[in-house]
Amino acid sequence: MSQPETQPRHAGLARRLADTRAFSETLCEPLTAEDMGLQACPEVSPPRWHLAHTTWFFETFILKPFAPGYKPSDERFEYLFNSYYNGVGEQYPRPQRHLLSRPGNEAVRAWRASVDEAMQALLNRPEVADEVIDLVALGIEHEQQHQELLVTDLKFSFSHNPLAPVYRPRQDSDAQAPPLRWHEYPGGLTEIGADPAEGFCFDNETPRHRQWLEPFALASRPATCGEYLAFIEDGGYRRPELWLSDGWAWLKEQGAQAPLYWDLDGDTPAYYTLAGRRPVNPQETVAHLNYYEADAFARWSGKRLPTEAEWEHAAARLPVVSGSSSGFVDNRRFHPGVAGADSEGPAQLFGDVWEWTASAYLPYPGFAAAAGAVGEYNGKFMCNQMVLRGGSCASAPGHLRATYRNFFYPHLRWQFSGVRLAHSMEAGRAPTPTIIA
Repeated sequence: MSQPETQPRHAGLARRLADTRAFSETLCEPLTAEDMGLQACPEVSPPRWHLAHTTWFFETFILKPFAPGYKPSDERFEYLFNSYYNGVGEQYPRPQRHLLSRPGNEAVRAWRASVDEAMQALLNRPEVADEVIDLVALGIEHEQQHQELLVTDLKFSFSHNPLAPVYRPRQDSDAQAPPLRWHEYPGGLTEIGADPAEGFCFDNETPRHRQWLEPFALASRPATCGEYLAFIEDGGYRRPELWLSDGWAWLKEQGAQAPLYWDLDGDTPAYYTLAGRRPVNPQETVAHLNYYEADAFARWSGKRLPTEAEWEHAAARLPVVSGSSSGFVDNRRFHPGVAGADSEGPAQLFGDVWEWTASAYLPYPGFAAAAGAVGEYNGKFMCNQMVLRGGSCASAPGHLRATYRNFFYPHLRWQFSGVRLAHSMEAGRAPTPTIIA
């Protein structure tokens, strides 16, 4: 009896690439030509730029070096749509991306189509080099990151319009958040980080290494809007003892009184969402907090933020969909939901909101960036930023895993970022040191 042929390492990669590329276009379907050029601040980018930049990635890092005879649509695009890769060349100034009315929407889509055709032809060749397979896998994950940015950037730009534009309607939930409980972990020696042999991971998730954990407890769900309202009503934004020094300076400079998009001036607190302006739902998971706000809320609660190692240890054995009642970008809700009940572990660890940790974004022991321009992807940002874990309602579920490390500057809050509380357990309750399986 003949043995079945071994599946090639890149089996299914071409289909996954096509599906990912198509979803970027789907996200832009509700947008007008004017919407496609919006950029409300230097930290966000226009939707059209996201479509172009992700195309630039495949052309620059894969087609030009690995597709014989490939001719770029326009050599000038290498400058216009390079984000931050100094090893490739100069970049068009990020704060001025909204000025790029040309190439227009149809030209960018035509470029995407030509690049997609060339990528499929490359992946359908009889032999595909391992380096190409690795770069295509990275390009897919890169495009999924930009799909999330497209949604969050668009929300920020739309929020400046007094008409409160509706990107996509949705039904509000009448679910109730479960009472907050605690999951306890005994501490000990564990392993943190990803093993590339087990599937795709970014370089900043490696190398896998040992980490000692003291006994700790993690909240069964992230904080709700109602709980955060209680913090506000108790003078949370007026009490300097709750804030880090940098956070208090940010608060005074910005005049912050609530999370981004919230309006407390009316009789009922309201917030802007991608389904328009809505009353704040106290049962929903609170979002759009920066690190300073998350830390102040934790102090007010008598708790703290978890470290990224604590968070990863708690999430390591849970599937990405576990405990998430609304979850991810593929349900087209574009808004955090109400946490479900926890069972095998804390609920809603994946999806709905990125969860701030108390950990600075630094290299793991033994980390080495990849050679060449691709090595600029993560490593050069390991300074002055904080780690978030878990993913958001704008993330693709297949893009997430327990080892995934997101990172932002502590003052930024336009992402769907929230807070899950943690606390250290009493020393007297600590068991004899053990290896955590």
